[in-house]
Amino acid sequence: MNWITNYVRPTINSLFSRRELPENLWTKCDECGTMLFHRELAAHLNVCTSCGHHMPITPRARFNALFDGGVFTEVKVPEPIADPLQFRDQKKYTDRLKAAQKQTGEKEAMLVATGEIGRTPIVAAAQDFSFMAGSMGMYVGNAIIAAAEEAVKLKRPLILFSAAGGARMQEGILSLMQMPRTTVAVEMLKEAGLPYIVVLTHPTTGGVTASYAMLGDVQLAEPGALICFAGPRVIEQTIHEKLPEGFQRAEYLLDHGMLDRVTPRAKLRDELIGLVRLLLGLPPAIAADLPAPAAADDSAPDDAATPEAAAPKAEPAAASAKPAAKATKT
Repeated sequence: MNWITNYVRPTINSLFSRRELPENLWTKCDECGTMLFHRELAAHLNVCTSCGHHMPITPRARFNALFDGGVFTEVKVPEPIADPLQFRDQKKYTDRLKAAQKQTGEKEAMLVATGEIGRTPIVAAAQDFSFMAGSMGMYVGNAIIAAAEEAVKLKRPLILFSAAGGARMQEGILSLMQMPRTTVAVEMLKEAGLPYIVVLTHPTTGGVTASYAMLGDVQLAEPGALICFAGPRVIEQTIHEKLPEGFQRAEYLLDHGMLDRVTPRAKLRDELIGLVRLLLGLPPAIAADLPAPAAADDSAPDDAATPEAAAPKAEPAAASAKPAAKATKT
């Protein structure tokens, strides 16, 4: 038995080594526990095919599915001071930033881009919850202001996807100052007569909810998203009472008049195309004429860089029918 155990079995194991098998081929659904093949999950925009649970999705993967052909151009965001308060807890703030940048491949917690959806030019901004919980710091504030300024300059609607745990504590009062700054940015859009659509995703909490995330002309949400200022656990510990079932979830907020619609991720693109054209006063889009999103390349990572040179140079869309014809011309 020693000969078999010590020689034969290790030899057989070495012949069938698992080193060549790629890692992270399967993802477990947090809701139902189903094991999902990563290609199938990516094809369904990180939505569980078994129970419909909406998992986190990166801004780049979201934009690839949102924009026509997955083509978009990033908008440059002014970079703030890296560590204005010289903050340190168990780690330095700068070390946490570097770790988040290495993990996500992104510079910060928000991505801003321009492109077309249904041949209608827009500006879009999306938060990345995987980057320090999508927390709102000075960079996120600068990103929203840059998105609003770009929308006003190009006369395009702004669509924002929120996902955050609130303000970034490492920036202290400077992070809280982004609440009025982003509110002013939203006001710029309204003064210019441009639509501002917010899609609240899981989770959207804290100072983000108390500012730009709840100021949209139209408020959409993904199914099951937690949307609140203080979380249900904090409230229960404060009032010492059990909260209603589904409290602060998207469906609960819809029933109580705080949202306009709860839309599954797979139908969100078509929903946004219709809303943008309606708010701009354009004729309804014909589904057959709209370009479908490009098929995702499973061999490439989700966060692959998007070539800016391939971005379409579209005319700015306005509220009148004549400029719209230019914007949708192929």
